[in-house]
Amino acid sequence: MYQFSYSEVQTDSVADAKDRERQLLTRSIDLLMAARDAGPQSREAIEAILFMNRVWTSLIEDLGHADNALPKELRANLISIGLWLLREGEEVRQGRSENFDGLIEISQIIRDGLR
Repeated sequence: MYQFSYSEVQTDSVADAKDRERQLLTRSIDLLMAARDAGPQSREAIEAILFMNRVWTSLIEDLGHADNALPKELRANLISIGLWLLREGEEVRQGRSENFDGLIEISQIIRDGLR
């Protein structure tokens, strides 16, 4: 029977977490693209914004924990980006903005940075 070392398990866990985050961000991007095509008052837009909000609320919460292994400055920058996405998503939801392209672009940059 093969025994995994702690470092192997920890590395797999980090890789698995990054993969899950990439998958969630990709799903969010796909929903935002569909919402952009359907229009800001569409059901797709509501679903996309709500999904994005859930993803980023969870990410911001995780980034805010003291035991998060990322450097403090990077965590602060990602939290700031996440808060911008949440605010801009609310502007879209309220009908004051149609900035799906900004939400998509920033989400793609963050997702691609997880590789």
